[in-house]
Amino acid sequence: MSTDAGATGATTRVSVIGASGRMGSEVCRAVEAADGLELVGRFDVDDDLGDLAGADVVVEFSVPDASATNVAHCVDRGVHVVVGTTGWSDEKLTDLRTRLEDHPEVGVLIAPNFAIGAVLMMAFAAKAAEFYESAEVIELHHPDKVDAPSGTAARTADLIGAAREQAGLGPVPDATTHDPDGARGGRTHGIPVHSVRLRGLVAHQEVLFGQTGEMLTIRHDSFDRVSFMPGVVAAVRKVSEHPGLTVGLEHYLGI
Repeated sequence: MSTDAGATGATTRVSVIGASGRMGSEVCRAVEAADGLELVGRFDVDDDLGDLAGADVVVEFSVPDASATNVAHCVDRGVHVVVGTTGWSDEKLTDLRTRLEDHPEVGVLIAPNFAIGAVLMMAFAAKAAEFYESAEVIELHHPDKVDAPSGTAARTADLIGAAREQAGLGPVPDATTHDPDGARGGRTHGIPVHSVRLRGLVAHQEVLFGQTGEMLTIRHDSFDRVSFMPGVVAAVRKVSEHPGLTVGLEHYLGI
C-alpha cells in the first residue's frame, strides 16, 4: 500500500469490488472522472482479489454474504476500504475491529448511504427523535435489492432509538396485539421499519415523527445512483486519514 494515499498532490490508486454491479459500475465511472484518483482494478464474483491490483483504496460494493470476507482480504494486505455493502451485523463489526487491531494504519469506512442528502436526513432524524412520542421509518427501493430493511433504514432507526433512550423516552406507542402477517413491519432498536420494493424506484426513505396534533416528515429521494458518487469520492479521498473502523459517512463530513 502506498503511504501517499490521500496526500496532497498524490494520485490515489483505486480498485472496485463488485465493479459490474449497479453501484460498482457507477463507482468505476466516478473514479475515472475524479481528479487525483486512478482506477487500477475491477473485481467481480469469483475473481481472485490477489494484491488488489496495487490499490491504495478499495471500494467494496458486493453482496452481504461476501462483503466481510472481501474487506478482511483488503485489511490483511494493508489496503484502506470504503464499504457500501449493507448487512453488517454487530458480530461482523466486532470481528472487523478485532482484525484491524493487527493493522492499526488501515482505515475502513462502512457507510449505509453515500448520498449527502441521506446523511443529512439521518442526522436530522436523530436530532428530532427526542421531541416526538412516535417514530417510524419507511424505506422504498427497487425490487432487485436483496436485503431488507435497507442499511440506511436500519442505521436511521438505530440513531433514533439511541436518541430516544438518551432522552429517557419509553417505547413508541402501539396498541397492536394481533398481526399474524407482519403488517406492522419489523423493528430495529424499537423503531418500526417498513420496506417497500417497487419497480421504478431507486432509493427513497421517509422518517415519520408524531406528537398529538402534529407530524414531522423527513424524506430523502435518490432518483439516480449518480447521487451517491460525491460521497463515495469524498470517502476514498479521506479514508486514509481515519485509521480503524468508522461507521457512517457523517464522521468524515463533520455532520
